[in-house]
Amino acid sequence: MAEAERYVMTAEGRRKLEEELEFRHVTKAKEISDAIKEAKEQGDLSENAEYAAAREAQRENQDRIAEIEHQLKYAEVVEEESSEVVGVGRTVVLRDTKAKKDYTYSIVGSSEVDFLANKISLDSPLGVAIKGLKSGQKAVVKAPSGDITYKIVSIE
Repeated sequence: MAEAERYVMTAEGRRKLEEELEFRHVTKAKEISDAIKEAKEQGDLSENAEYAAAREAQRENQDRIAEIEHQLKYAEVVEEESSEVVGVGRTVVLRDTKAKKDYTYSIVGSSEVDFLANKISLDSPLGVAIKGLKSGQKAVVKAPSGDITYKIVSIE
């Protein structure tokens, strides 16, 4: 029997998914329903771009609802891990030992990744390299431009 699918996430990540689900079920669905109703009132649906766009938005909304429900069904919310080691729910400050530049990342579940907000998962190349390490330890990350060595400055 295959291992059950799971989505590792923080409690904050689960809360955000639940909020998005509520928004899509209530607010977004009503907006789309209203747009479909308004487009139907315009008459001939076969050449009605507004109707086609509203129906497409409805399909996309339903697909996203199904995706969120699936993720929540198989969600594995991680508890606070030891603040001494890098893990999900921690914030880590890394120093590029060559460039002498610090980077701060939040370690999140894979469904919460947001590179623009410096949220990475332990499944990313950087996450894999630093997983389980303590402050002061070093990790080497293979990058297209060559290996990058990071020193863990702090873990919160």
